[in-house]
Amino acid sequence: MVGNLLARYTWVVDTLRHYGRISRGEFNKRWAASSYGNGEPMPRRTFYNYRQNISELFGIEIAFDRRTNEYFIEEMDANGGDGSLTDWLLNSAAMSGVLSDAKAVSHRVFVEEVPSARDNLAPILDALNQNLAIRFTYNPYTRSRPTPGVELEPYLLKLFRQRWYVAGLNVSENRLKTYALDRMTGIELTGRRFEMPADFDPQEYFRHSFGIVVDASEPRLVTLRTDPKQAKYLRALPLHPSQSEMIHDRFSDFSYKILLTEDFITELMALGPAVKVISPPELRTLLTARLRETLAQYD
Repeated sequence: MVGNLLARYTWVVDTLRHYGRISRGEFNKRWAASSYGNGEPMPRRTFYNYRQNISELFGIEIAFDRRTNEYFIEEMDANGGDGSLTDWLLNSAAMSGVLSDAKAVSHRVFVEEVPSARDNLAPILDALNQNLAIRFTYNPYTRSRPTPGVELEPYLLKLFRQRWYVAGLNVSENRLKTYALDRMTGIELTGRRFEMPADFDPQEYFRHSFGIVVDASEPRLVTLRTDPKQAKYLRALPLHPSQSEMIHDRFSDFSYKILLTEDFITELMALGPAVKVISPPELRTLLTARLRETLAQYD
């Protein structure tokens, strides 16, 4: 089955990542002991095919060091990425493999329903690869009518909370904007090529954002205080890549360098009394005002 094959590829990559460097003999021992090996080593031809397919599917190169007779994963994301896309592909492949073998219990497996962007992802990736502007109709939740003829020079894609977004230059407005793929229809490549600005860094654009909101303000140093129970949750699922923790006897302080955007404030509201904002003062003021507005709904 395809799903099972993807799961095998993921096992190979995870094993090499875990051990760093591993001999063929040691690899075969691990494979034989796994649920995929059935007590047998991996045939040499199979290993060669897996290496080729892993390279094509995930862009991960499994190299061989003749001096030590060991296999290892070459430095990934040489194009400047942080590895997040590769990890996402591996996780998706692993999940696909597991679920494809669970059809017998599909009536007992439930997944979150999220807006689909499958139809829009491929043309936007084509536009990114070729530096081509796109044109589409946009139907945001904040407007009653769709906006036709939006022309965008796409700079980057981002996945956030299981939704895909594209950010780039809105040609008519001459400013950077972000669009949800599931709210876009009639996407077409215009054929007009563009050049990415030399001073635009895709890695930096969302660096200080909680999600997909970017504004002109400066990021602030935010400190949140939590009890030990909530601290475990934040350690497992950080709110932001800049997260750091100072552990105390009865609480933990988590610090972030982040923009005080609307989506971040909404996230803090959702955490409720489990989290207390220590600084900065303006964030405390914003949250206090928001809480009072919420309470006023029940007066």
